[in-house]
Amino acid sequence: MEILKIENLSKVYGKGEMAVKALDDVSFSVNKGEFVAIIGPSGSGKSTLLHMLGGVDRPTSGRVLVDNTNIYQLNETQLAIFRRRQIGLIYQFYNLIPVLTVEENITLPVLLDEHKVDKKQFEDIVKILGLQSRLHHLPNQLSGGQQQRVSIGRALISNPAIMLADEPTGNLDSKNSSEIIDLLRMFNKTYNQTLIVITHDEHIALQADRVISIEDGRIAKDEVVRP
Repeated sequence: MEILKIENLSKVYGKGEMAVKALDDVSFSVNKGEFVAIIGPSGSGKSTLLHMLGGVDRPTSGRVLVDNTNIYQLNETQLAIFRRRQIGLIYQFYNLIPVLTVEENITLPVLLDEHKVDKKQFEDIVKILGLQSRLHHLPNQLSGGQQQRVSIGRALISNPAIMLADEPTGNLDSKNSSEIIDLLRMFNKTYNQTLIVITHDEHIALQADRVISIEDGRIAKDEVVRP
């Protein structure tokens, strides 16, 4: 089942002679439960693409449909709510709120919606992430690997349609990097969580089901790695 569809997506920064085309007529789709890696050199447009998929920045033209919703037809308030509920974002530098505890950071998307946290789901996520003894710690009391685990928990707590990770291991050592990718793969396979990872690391990319290569704002290659 198709969970994400990108149609003729373009993004231009600046105008006239100063215009820079970061994305140039990009189209592809992702099925529910797929693990897709998007790779490319610095400046290729891969992070711009992720921001478009995540509803963080609006495209110049084209459409992004997440679970059949054309997200850029939503107004800013609607888009913020949709993003919080349906798109789980994981960043290289964690983006945790420093004054909130681990538990508060993980449950924040649900609480912002004024919904009740599913206690069993929360406990299951925390257990898998190995954070049971850290729930009342602040982010600055955690290691980098632990902080990234918290950001994964926050991304998963709302059962999003898609989970987007932008260089999720870029700030970690090799041991923590391997553990984070293993966790993301586990959530992908065990819970059928659709996962899209932006990375420059070929080792990470080759663990995906499919690898999309971006060059100069266009798709250069789209290969199935694991049928």
